Amino acid sequence: MSGRGTTMERREFMKLLGSGIYILFSTGPLLRGQQGGFQYGRYPEDFNAYLRIAEDGKVTCYTGKIEMGQGIITSLAQMLAEELEVPFSSVGMVMGDTKLCPWDGGTNGSRTIKYFGPVLRAAGAEAREVLIRLAAEHLGLPQDRLIAAEGEIRDNNDASRKVSYGILAKGRTIERHLENKPALKSPDNFRICGQSSPRTDAREKVTGSAKFSGDIRLPGMLYGKVLRLPAHGARPVKIDTAAAGGIKDVKILQDGDFIGVVHPLPDMAEKAVGLIKAEYEIPDPTVDDSTIHELILNTEARDNEVERKGELGQGRNIAARDYEAAYFTPYVAHAPTETHSALADVKRDGATVWVGTQRPFGADAQIGRAVGLDADSVRIITPYVGGGFGGKSQVGQAVQAARLSKMAGAPVQVVWTREEEFFYDTFMPAAAVKIHSGLDASNRIAFWDYHVFFAGNRSSECIYDVPHVRTVSRGSGFGGDGPHPFDTGAWRGPGSNTNIFARESHIDVMAADAGVDPLEFRFRNLADARMIRVVRAAADRFGWERGKAPTGRGCGMVCLDYLGTYVAAMAKVRVDSKSGRVEVERIVHAQDMGPVINPEGARMQIEGAIIMGLGYSLSEEIHFKGGEIRDLGFGSYKIPRFSWAPQKIETVLVENHAIDPSGCGEPPIVGMGALIANAVFDATGIRMNRLPITPERLKSRLG
Repeated sequence: MSGRGTTMERREFMKLLGSGIYILFSTGPLLRGQQGGFQYGRYPEDFNAYLRIAEDGKVTCYTGKIEMGQGIITSLAQMLAEELEVPFSSVGMVMGDTKLCPWDGGTNGSRTIKYFGPVLRAAGAEAREVLIRLAAEHLGLPQDRLIAAEGEIRDNNDASRKVSYGILAKGRTIERHLENKPALKSPDNFRICGQSSPRTDAREKVTGSAKFSGDIRLPGMLYGKVLRLPAHGARPVKIDTAAAGGIKDVKILQDGDFIGVVHPLPDMAEKAVGLIKAEYEIPDPTVDDSTIHELILNTEARDNEVERKGELGQGRNIAARDYEAAYFTPYVAHAPTETHSALADVKRDGATVWVGTQRPFGADAQIGRAVGLDADSVRIITPYVGGGFGGKSQVGQAVQAARLSKMAGAPVQVVWTREEEFFYDTFMPAAAVKIHSGLDASNRIAFWDYHVFFAGNRSSECIYDVPHVRTVSRGSGFGGDGPHPFDTGAWRGPGSNTNIFARESHIDVMAADAGVDPLEFRFRNLADARMIRVVRAAADRFGWERGKAPTGRGCGMVCLDYLGTYVAAMAKVRVDSKSGRVEVERIVHAQDMGPVINPEGARMQIEGAIIMGLGYSLSEEIHFKGGEIRDLGFGSYKIPRFSWAPQKIETVLVENHAIDPSGCGEPPIVGMGALIANAVFDATGIRMNRLPITPERLKSRLG
């Protein structure tokens, strides 16, 4: 069997899967370059077991993607059922198993439907046509008289002459390629896609029977804990494990500075690690959450030109008014409901690891390096993942579990506490943006000079019709890049939250100064007909009342393009002038992501992203001093509460069959910071250039 991360012999692979039909598929290059910190290349050229048709007609879809609450366990099944011509209820999913599923670059960036969907649909379409050829041989009929429907191949002239997929599959393994690949269905002909299918994981999750990594149990397994440093950059200089070693059945394990304990009971492992006495050398702090943005702006790094159009000098010459401003965003935690967890069973010749991860392929190599195995000797099995948001692309907990398992000679499970989750998390990078822009005499944008510092360049491009543009990005903000005192990484819409906050806030600054309604100002400066259509859809549903901001009504808007998904959103807020608290009363969100695979699933994703977006807009930021993280729980780190939810969230799905399906989950969140800031300005006349807009910050400006 060929393909990244899968080196089993074909016979061994078939034994794992059992009998049935297997169709091999071939695709060309899919993703190139580097996006969001992950390297993408090709999907395997031979798609072994992208789907399996069992003797009873049940279909299993194999994908390297994982389910973390976003609902692709349902939408991918819809896409396969659509092209394969089987009932949706007959499709089951196997996800994120590196020995059963084809290579995948990771589940991130709302890319599953956009990039993986076409590959899966092509697999289903080719399998359908192969089955028609097999049925022609079975029935003794010409292929052009046969049609596929509901898991059967039927004679178009005599419906009684038919054969099921299961009968064709019975006891046989078929490997066949087609010279001419069949076309995919037009969205106008969808029967299953475009329908609101119930989530297939709903019952398990509602009843509590769904299994996450922390729920997996193996005979003889131990529970592990690792001694955590008091601050990033700290170095242990003296360790005393005597008290911990006094606990019955505990094992103290050490490999250099890596110190852990294992025990048959989780609470005793927790107690044991708490009894380890340690002294540390901690670097003197040079930066904290109040000074980080100054450091970011003054840190030298390579400037990368993202786009250039026209000549800025000419733009400045024709500008009647110009505007300069800076915008700032903080470190933000992922704070998933399920903390990082993993169960590792490491043996001499290989390892099996159950881990909540967004990138099974990649995790195998990282874990293998930690225990001296190559990636092909490490099998990653991904159960349900309880929220990822980019943070579960990191697998530190699995590395800890694997190292402890190797030293203990037994399976070891590591489940991080909430404190460990906050400490080890890779935060959304704190970042800054400087913008210099100008308006001509007709209140059209004459020039746009945009410089983002250590957020990355995603969504930094100017979406408006501006003749003279320069966009520059300094540093990526991910990994060890930049002035950050701890690791940073992808957080829903990496870079986009910062870039769209800055751009859409600045657009409103210009509109207000010019005395032009924010909606009218955008129409005046937009040339993209598709974007204009989405903005109109939001305005019509919202019932936008035009007027020069600030009107006192508390209404704001944004529009954006997130990796090909177009969004326009409008909000109404109320500001308590005494406390500075912002109450979001209503949000209308219009989204054009091409053909919608599962409308109800899309609405759920949009609503969830909006609520999550209220967090980084109004409360979420990491406080720190040097490498010391001062927010280690929900007592100080405030995520949205039910009481924060708007009274009304209205979603408008702007159907567009002229393009391929695109991403859904991250586009709604990336505009929330600017949306709330613009609405607060309309309510109060105060421009908040820094997120989050906490009651304390806003109250200090209200006077």
